[in-house]
Amino acid sequence: MAMGLNASVRRRGRSRRRAAIAEINVTPLVDVMLVLLIIFMVTAPLLTSGVPIELPDSRANPLDQERDQVTISIDHDGQVFIDNDRVPAGGLAARLATLHHGGKPPLVTLRADRGLDYGRVMAVMGELNHAGFNSVSLVTSSVTGGSSEAP
Repeated sequence: MAMGLNASVRRRGRSRRRAAIAEINVTPLVDVMLVLLIIFMVTAPLLTSGVPIELPDSRANPLDQERDQVTISIDHDGQVFIDNDRVPAGGLAARLATLHHGGKPPLVTLRADRGLDYGRVMAVMGELNHAGFNSVSLVTSSVTGGSSEAP
């Protein structure tokens, strides 16, 4: 009988102590990371450019994005924007001078509305050339399918 009492005391002593949990529940972490991934996937294309422009169509292949890239946009009213900042009339040359830091100039992408006068686009390209930006990429909307003949 004494042996039975001793065994029950030992069992009660073990049940009072709790073992440390050695596992981490990662399910909430995975849920949060998936939601953040979806948010970034949806918002990243919207952050590329904020100036609303109706781009002309082209069948050209897309270019890769670069780290040192400056986007110059010309909207349907002829207003010039560097990235998302509006450039006052006559101030383009001064703003372009601040972008050129002495070394290799950054890649310039030019976005112009399809309804603009050709002369306005060429005036901005002339300012870019005068400021030392000799490599300019023209941005267009891609066209899939259709005829392969040029208009």
